[in-house]
Amino acid sequence: MKIALVTGASSGIGWEAALEIDRRFRSLDEIWIVGRNEEKLRILSKHLHHANRIIIMDVTNPEDMDAFEGVIKELRPNIRMLFQSAGEGLQGRFDELPRKELTNMVRLNCEALTHITSICLPYMKAGSKIIHLASSAGFGPIPNFGVYCASKAYVLSLSKSLHSELKRRKITVTAVCPGPVNTPFFDKSERYTGRTIPFKQYFMNKPRNVAIKAICDAGIGRRVSYDTPLIALFCIFSKIFL
Repeated sequence: MKIALVTGASSGIGWEAALEIDRRFRSLDEIWIVGRNEEKLRILSKHLHHANRIIIMDVTNPEDMDAFEGVIKELRPNIRMLFQSAGEGLQGRFDELPRKELTNMVRLNCEALTHITSICLPYMKAGSKIIHLASSAGFGPIPNFGVYCASKAYVLSLSKSLHSELKRRKITVTAVCPGPVNTPFFDKSERYTGRTIPFKQYFMNKPRNVAIKAICDAGIGRRVSYDTPLIALFCIFSKIFL
């Protein structure tokens, strides 16, 4: 059974990725959509033409993760694409933000992504694609966004390393590094400050555009996907000056 698996599918880039995968890859048998919001996943399911499986889980919950691994081991799918978009950010001074929320962000952005990749990798074959949602913020520190930037730097570094390691298996790994995207992300990340990131409105992209670009870039085996040339230029300058 050939499948694509999308985490964070209940909104934003994950939602659009599931729709684009459904439109683009006719040879898949199923699309598995993963998230915490059952209502939204069921709405997404109705928009998909492929057979699909709804997996309601909190990827930071060890019991949910064990249950997910059990399903994978039982069904032994041929995972042709793993698109991991589950993640969150939090804006504010490090010493003023709730410690639990900071550590939960690291667990979601780093630990859960690593765990799911480890679970899925044994069920991926030559030609399979892994897509990890990183961020342009992963290329350098941003004051009042430190833990988020660090977590996305982890995703970027891990993805690049895996891309090299998995060449012998002909599996590619693509880190997606967009600029600001018009999703619920900022509603949550700015809840403690009420302040917006300067100039973000000038760079805001649509989640559908980011998802399409990511899938296209993964298709040609790119290590990193930038949603616009301007963001690509920003990341290059960040590597030089930050």
